[in-house]
Amino acid sequence: MIAALPMYARPENRAAHDILWALIRDNLRAAGIAAPDGLDHQIAHMDSWAHPDLVLGQICNLPYRARFHDSVTLIGNADYEIEGCAPGMYSSVIIARADDPRDTPLDFSDAPFAFNEALSNSGYGAAYLWANEKGLSLRPTLRTGAHAASIAAVRDHQADFAAIDTHTWWIESTRTPALATALKVIDHTAQSPSMGFITRKGEDPAPYFAAISAAISTLPQHTRDTLRLRGIVRLPTYSYSIPLPPDPTNLSL
Repeated sequence: MIAALPMYARPENRAAHDILWALIRDNLRAAGIAAPDGLDHQIAHMDSWAHPDLVLGQICNLPYRARFHDSVTLIGNADYEIEGCAPGMYSSVIIARADDPRDTPLDFSDAPFAFNEALSNSGYGAAYLWANEKGLSLRPTLRTGAHAASIAAVRDHQADFAAIDTHTWWIESTRTPALATALKVIDHTAQSPSMGFITRKGEDPAPYFAAISAAISTLPQHTRDTLRLRGIVRLPTYSYSIPLPPDPTNLSL
């Protein structure tokens, strides 16, 4: 059996995630649910979502909608108190270089766009819908593999703009304060479900929800500040009724 919380994992917040997991683990065990001693920090996130003995995982809403909704149990959504978003929801910031004279979304129509993964809601799916809403042509030209790499690609002139998960933007700009002067936020995407806590298929989500909620409420203040995790929220099913984006490699470039 495994547990993994990979979506915002960084070396500097590993201890905080371990503290969170220890509280969740003990709550699960008290409810009669077997749970591993520690988090698996090595498993690839896609492999963790597909693991047949997943006790607890964390998934982005696009891969959940596109591939995993029938093979895992959704427990609830993390609430990171994202400004401008309802509890359990998040958005992406659209970033460009601070010295780029373009300021409005339409100015970036057909400009080179960096994205982390085709199955990333925050890095690609939300940006595609944002572009359609704004009436601009999105031209994904660089797949970077990670939000941090997308940020670097824009900063280093490998792409003109990118969409970054708002919580990730907070993490990265906190780690590297110079980003605030090197880059600018030109817009925000629409809100959608934040990272979902999941377990293996067929499980009753109620005791897991209770274990996670109780753990978050008893986090030490320093750990709470590090993770910025405020709670877990049950979102209505219709929150996930979001159109799937096309494969970016099939778009006309």
